[in-house]
Amino acid sequence: MTPQVSSRLPDFPWDKLTSYAATARAHPDGLVDLSVGTPVDPTPEVVQQALREAADSPGYPLTIGRPEARQAAVDWLARRHGVTGLDIDGVLPVIGSKELIASLALHLGVGAGDLVVYPELAYPTYEVGAALAGARAMASDSLTSLGPQSPRVLWINSPSNPTGRILPPAHLKKVVDWCRERGVLLVSDECYVECVWEGEAVSVLHPDICGGSHDGILAVHSLSKRSNLAGYRCAFVAGDRAVVAELLAVRKNLGLQMPGPQQVAMVAALDDDAHVAEQHARYAVRRSKLRAALKGAGFTIDHSEASLYLWATRDEECWATVAALAERGILVAPGEFYGRAGARHVRVAFTATDERVDAAVERLSAKP
Repeated sequence: MTPQVSSRLPDFPWDKLTSYAATARAHPDGLVDLSVGTPVDPTPEVVQQALREAADSPGYPLTIGRPEARQAAVDWLARRHGVTGLDIDGVLPVIGSKELIASLALHLGVGAGDLVVYPELAYPTYEVGAALAGARAMASDSLTSLGPQSPRVLWINSPSNPTGRILPPAHLKKVVDWCRERGVLLVSDECYVECVWEGEAVSVLHPDICGGSHDGILAVHSLSKRSNLAGYRCAFVAGDRAVVAELLAVRKNLGLQMPGPQQVAMVAALDDDAHVAEQHARYAVRRSKLRAALKGAGFTIDHSEASLYLWATRDEECWATVAALAERGILVAPGEFYGRAGARHVRVAFTATDERVDAAVERLSAKP
């Protein structure tokens, strides 16, 4: 059988790191993996206990999710991010944010001839979602660069992966207004909204940004980073009730259902702020150590006011930086993974254990 869909998709970027990972792994003190950014700290006990208590789950879950899970998302957005006017009909649990991002265009009927726009430096899955749907894709941070074109979907990402940049409220409001004038669906990936180190990140659903209406707007949120729940695949999309209803109608036919026990765990995670503060403090220490070590080793750190990464450069081709750090047993992600504009940067995650972060700091401080 000749591949048809897979041939439309970009190469999986992480496969290109295999040889560099092997080099780093050969270091006498082992690998320090700062590339993917997967959580390594324990899942909060309050979440683990909720999952244990919900383990007896013989029936099929519903795609729409449990009312209490959707209500927990509504309450969390109101409590932590000032979102008003949202109810459970505007919330849909999804099986991790990557699945939703990759499938959204396809599930909303975007197809050949349609345009999907995403940031110039971006999580690769926005492009994958456009390719999967057979749509045109364009990386752009400038609305004026689109000219008379009106995309079907416009993605924004604040705080950004990979750069950690936070878009200011005035810019977010400008994008909302522009999309509404043209009938463009605006989808804001806000998965790092609680991983902020400098300044403040604002949700696109905040009334100061959207004018108190969620029409034409969706926000995507994940518990993977804020709550160490990457293995649980807990996320949700919220916003325009009509668009959420359309996603639900399609996803019901596909059997895309977050397991019931995970929904109970999601409620526990969203209702508890204490573990978020504790994890934030852990990451703050690791970030500070790595930032200082990278700067001491001749790197410049750009943006990086939020997210779980440092966007670093020493003004050379990114693969040269990856290779040099691999020789020191440190694996990082080349900026090229996130677009051509990242060709001279690397993304350095600070999600490793304290011990591995300290190892990286020591290696960065050592003379070559």
